[in-house]
Amino acid sequence: MKGRSKGALVALSAVVVAVVVGVCAGLFFGHNTELKQSVIKPISAQEQENNEAWKANYPAQYASFEKTIENTENPSHFDSRPYMKLMYKGTGYAVEFNEPRGHAFMLDDIREIDEKRWAPKQAACNTCKSSQIPGLIEKYGDKYYSMDFHKINDQLENTVGCYNCHETDNPSELALRQPPFLEAMKARGIDVQDAGRQEKRTLVCAQCHVTYYFQPETNKVTFPWKEGLTPEEQIKYYDSINFTEWVHPDSGSPLIKPRHMEYEYFKNSTHESAGVSCADCHMPYMKIGNQKISSHNVGSPLDTMDQSCLTCHRESKDWLLGRVKSIQKQTKNMEDRAGAAVTETIKTLAVAKDLPGVDKDKVTRAQRLHREGQYYMDCVMVTNGFGFHNPQQSYADLAKGIDLCQEATKLAQQAILEAGGTLPDLSADTEEAGKNTEDK
Repeated sequence: MKGRSKGALVALSAVVVAVVVGVCAGLFFGHNTELKQSVIKPISAQEQENNEAWKANYPAQYASFEKTIENTENPSHFDSRPYMKLMYKGTGYAVEFNEPRGHAFMLDDIREIDEKRWAPKQAACNTCKSSQIPGLIEKYGDKYYSMDFHKINDQLENTVGCYNCHETDNPSELALRQPPFLEAMKARGIDVQDAGRQEKRTLVCAQCHVTYYFQPETNKVTFPWKEGLTPEEQIKYYDSINFTEWVHPDSGSPLIKPRHMEYEYFKNSTHESAGVSCADCHMPYMKIGNQKISSHNVGSPLDTMDQSCLTCHRESKDWLLGRVKSIQKQTKNMEDRAGAAVTETIKTLAVAKDLPGVDKDKVTRAQRLHREGQYYMDCVMVTNGFGFHNPQQSYADLAKGIDLCQEATKLAQQAILEAGGTLPDLSADTEEAGKNTEDK
């Protein structure tokens, strides 16, 4: 009886094992058959700039890239920061300045922008809009930057895509191709080829999500990084080359304009210090069928918190979301105070600079303070994330900008009173700025 029980138990165990193995094999092979990975093949030189040509190698990644077309909102920055129109007066930014949409809209957006935003010979504005740009810069050399905008734009058929970030002979490897970025890193003594994969998951974004300026005469896109990445170091660089982007028509101040400084603010942030890359948050790893891929639907980490945040953080999603919103609200409140401060500076200098008998030295010093103060403020205002990429640095730069502009206003007021002039009434601007802060 015992022998029969033992034999039956063995037989039963064998059946169970067979069933389990069969089920697992069916699930495994069936699941893999459903989403079998395509054979990886090198991309030819003739096809490398065509985003569609990469689709066969990485269909899941490409499908996620196509989803950036769902990010359609691009409200005007003036809706939330009305003081920007006065800050940018005298430039195309005061004509129109919208928040960016998804990567799929890069070419559409630049073609729809009011052409008052750029000069005719401003092909440089296309530089971060297409996978074809590295090839066009190689073709035309530095002459590319000052060519007619439409002569270059009319040749563009692909938005920024696969070729900007991936090697053609081994598409799974990351590549760095944007000439202005490569030149800037070389000038800083950094060989990007020495970077590891995790660092490159940030550097591929740094090719475009940075500030830059157009060199006088040549219009060449250049990163102001020679002295360093912070606003203070960038101002030092601009001063060393005696660069002014435009003179404000009201204040008479020689101003410089920062662009979207995501990379610069990310450097030395809490996340960067912890070894996190841009892609970890904005292109998180996701399970698609039987594959784990880095999503190419580049967007806000708040849309993918389970993959972007909770893989590292142990706090609840609600707590993390509240923390982000708190940082962004505090940053916006400080931005509005900065906007009020720079508005006062501009309107006070507008009275002081042309007043008969005014102390020109005081006015010039106030204009210099305006130049620096507005740059500190603007660096934060035009960087996506409302300060979240580096809250401490963002708060510090806004505070610095406010202090400098308040000092400029005080100096300009002294000059007006000493010359027997009348101070402008700024009460309405202060009241409106306070209302704007409360509404946010």
